[in-house]
Amino acid sequence: MQIAVPKEIKNHEYRVALTPSGARELVGRGHTVTVQAGAGEGAGFPDAAYEAAGARLEADVTSVWREAELILKVKEPQPEEVARLSKGQTLFTYLHLAAEEPLTRGLMESGATCIAYETITAPQGGLPLLAPMSTVAGRMAVQAGAHSLEKAQGGAGVLLPGVPGVAPARVTVIGGGVVGENAARMALGLGAEVTVLDKSIPRLETLDDRYQGRMKTVFSTADALEEAVRESDLIIGAVLVPGAAAPKLITRAMLAEMKPGSVLVDVAIDQGGCFETSRPTTHAEPTYLVDGVVHYCVANMPGAVARTSTQALTNATLPFVTALADKGWKQALADDRHFAAGLNVHEGQVTYRAVADAFGLDCVEAATLIG
Repeated sequence: MQIAVPKEIKNHEYRVALTPSGARELVGRGHTVTVQAGAGEGAGFPDAAYEAAGARLEADVTSVWREAELILKVKEPQPEEVARLSKGQTLFTYLHLAAEEPLTRGLMESGATCIAYETITAPQGGLPLLAPMSTVAGRMAVQAGAHSLEKAQGGAGVLLPGVPGVAPARVTVIGGGVVGENAARMALGLGAEVTVLDKSIPRLETLDDRYQGRMKTVFSTADALEEAVRESDLIIGAVLVPGAAAPKLITRAMLAEMKPGSVLVDVAIDQGGCFETSRPTTHAEPTYLVDGVVHYCVANMPGAVARTSTQALTNATLPFVTALADKGWKQALADDRHFAAGLNVHEGQVTYRAVADAFGLDCVEAATLIG
């Protein structure tokens, strides 16, 4: 199969969809891997490493896309990339379509088959291709929040762990999944006072047992959210409804109850954000102020640690990429119903219910297309 790895063009996105090691595995199975020149440089993987792995380098971006049967990316395609897609091609990347109607419609018009990393499931539960980046984003959220609390960044001038004689910052994490646990773990490690809100009692029990009561676990209610808003120095939004838009848990009106210079980090921004006042930002301009509250809403947080993120992502995606390359998309998905959950768009049809519902579109079940 002809596999293409284009260079990411989203603002400050340095990751690449495949490491040289991954390219070597695919070439060894008889596939042709074309990497756009410079695609891996931001992640510390030079062109020479891909050539040594047997990949073909191509400087012309148009040729990279035009000749591909399978296109591997990290982030959702930008408008100029959507325009390059065509019927018969398979796109495998993060899509997060429930918060992006123009992108959804653009992919439909392209006629391509679009498989989303973030909606693939696992036999044991969970989202195996979202998990590695969720781990990175959760850990980075605390770094970003701690930096944003500094006075020079618009924050209240609070040091997360405090010092002897001065209380540590209060950190609330909304959502106890992969992002939430990693954020809470980092905040604990830095010495903050940490509370995790979640609606799953079993999940709260797991966290309480795993961390031996060192973090507070609270069942998420309107009252609990209001208390968090009043008391917290840093709130991390780590809510996920797989494939769907995130619920707005903190409203504009609630900001009036927050401490001046407190910080909101919205890790759910890829899915529309879980704070009413959230809007996507970039690493170039990561924060903004609303009513005296600092908002950090970078939509590709793991891109800032591109080498770690690229390695973690390829580790997770390579078995799925191999299946697509060896079998073609239809057989690969037919053989694995969990993989089939990743199909979001095919030849003009939306195949993922949450995406269709978000925009009032018809949904064609993936199973009817796969057979």
